[in-house]
Amino acid sequence: MWWFKNVLPAIHAKLLAPEFVNIYTYPCIPEYEEEDHEVALIFPGPKSVSIKDISFHLQKRIQNNVRDKNDDPDKPSSKRKKTEESDLNDSKCKETTLKKIIFIDSTWNQTNKIFTDERLQGLLQVELKTRKTCFWRHQKGKPDTFLSTIEAIYYFLVDYHTDILKETYKGQYDNLLFFYSFMYQLIKNAKCSGDKETRKITH
Repeated sequence: MWWFKNVLPAIHAKLLAPEFVNIYTYPCIPEYEEEDHEVALIFPGPKSVSIKDISFHLQKRIQNNVRDKNDDPDKPSSKRKKTEESDLNDSKCKETTLKKIIFIDSTWNQTNKIFTDERLQGLLQVELKTRKTCFWRHQKGKPDTFLSTIEAIYYFLVDYHTDILKETYKGQYDNLLFFYSFMYQLIKNAKCSGDKETRKITH
């Protein structure tokens, strides 16, 4: 997994799963052009797909890459066709594996600059369309399906576990929300205390 923009939620993930997390501070972004068939960018948008469709779209990318590789104008068309058919059959036999997940960790007002960076363009875009945020700082003008980074990480892993791996979820990733849950409860309690004080003053 890879995150951009070194702010608090990404640090949560790095602390809790250091061997699986790399953090890059924008504008430092790795090149993914040669491995776009095994990378997904988790970000909402009109071109995004659901988690259930990830394998299908990654397989399509493998096949498209094979066609591009065999598109040699100097090769006789019959030979080129046989080579392409052979490579496509090989690609269908290969198991599509998602190896890297990218999350953009910044305020929603800053994400567009990072998202439109050419190094991220062309990657498979995935949206968690059925999940709703519990984040305490609601982003004005954004739907409740726009999640905080740590929520997106957690829900992606849970949904991938159940929808793609087809395994029963038994709380394996719940620890990722440890700091988030702590802050959520802290802020909720502070708000309740503040509301009580306000009611005392007004009575």
